[in-house]
Amino acid sequence: MPEPATAVAAAVYVIGVLWGLLVIDARPVERAVLALLWPAGPAAFVVTLAILLVAAAIAFPLAGVPLLAAVAAAVWWVSM
Repeated sequence: MPEPATAVAAAVYVIGVLWGLLVIDARPVERAVLALLWPAGPAAFVVTLAILLVAAAIAFPLAGVPLLAAVAAAVWWVSM
């Protein structure tokens, strides 16, 4: 029996795939590619935020470094 969180994640993924296959206005190949790759969007968002935090630390060290340190501390605290 899968973990409840895994079952929910799998259900969300399957619903997203079905939504992408049935609703998106595109040719069949593009529908299939978008339906399978739609979870890459949130990952790209997280990567973009990380890049912006590093850029803020470089461009504005008085504000960026404490913000970067706070984010690193929060990530460390959550991962414990």
